[in-house]
Amino acid sequence: MTVTRELKSIPKAAPLYGRAALPMLPFASRLPFVAGSTKEIPDVDLVVPEVRVDAKNLAAYREVTGFLQQDRLPVTYGFALAFPLHMALMTGGDFPFPAVGLVHLRNRIVHHRPIAPDEALRVSVHGSPLQPHPKGRTFVVRTELSVGTEVVWTCESTFFKRGKGDGSKDDAPDPIDAVAVDLATLQTTQWELPEDLGRRFARIGGDINPIHLHPLTAKAFGFPRHIAHGMWTKARSLAAIEDLLPDAYAVEVRFQKPVFLPGTVEFGSVQADDGRIGFALQDAKKQVPHLRGLVSPS
Repeated sequence: MTVTRELKSIPKAAPLYGRAALPMLPFASRLPFVAGSTKEIPDVDLVVPEVRVDAKNLAAYREVTGFLQQDRLPVTYGFALAFPLHMALMTGGDFPFPAVGLVHLRNRIVHHRPIAPDEALRVSVHGSPLQPHPKGRTFVVRTELSVGTEVVWTCESTFFKRGKGDGSKDDAPDPIDAVAVDLATLQTTQWELPEDLGRRFARIGGDINPIHLHPLTAKAFGFPRHIAHGMWTKARSLAAIEDLLPDAYAVEVRFQKPVFLPGTVEFGSVQADDGRIGFALQDAKKQVPHLRGLVSPS
């Protein structure tokens, strides 16, 4: 049975990252408040009944991602708003493994209608049961924004935990690829990404994972240098086609190879006759794929 835990406000992300690091300490996993003592994702709803968007944070988010429309929240802003709740879920003592090392594979947002920046939002987060994967296991964190009783925005983030897989192979076509996007044949846009992009986005969105902050902290986790946030790549891509987006739609992306900072990426999109928009982001020099996405009007 689902347990609802109501919080008075969105928690601060920094202390939660401190909790996320605890399982790395010797014998810490034996402590009841440290993640790793259970085998399943807890059946818990984390809920903040009323959240007001901070105008300065929103302005900074628009600046770093490129969204221009002032009368509505950027479609990806809800993820940044709710991200500390994701961390609260994944650092609890009833979570089955440490949050450090989880990989964000996919992200799907359903945007039911434009959300005005001054609307009071109910924010809720819930984790799905673990699912088998060829190289480990996956689970989904579902986020929901409501205005009163009206659900206005939902987001499903698929996370991957490496481990013993089921040995299967998924050869089914990915729906994200329904609209073909070949950047070699398109007129693309290049973006120069500065060295401090990860730190700027972390201050705004709350994701202060060390892999995004500095070359030295990223190397400690096996990266040659720090990388951009996956949700920044999704946000920047959607900002580039903001004028094409309808009032109601679903947008799903598949995160691929990481974007190392600093770097240069190129973006392109294709709009199909039925209104769907395929888009892609890749390394400008090596053509390494970073992100593939699809917008589907509702």
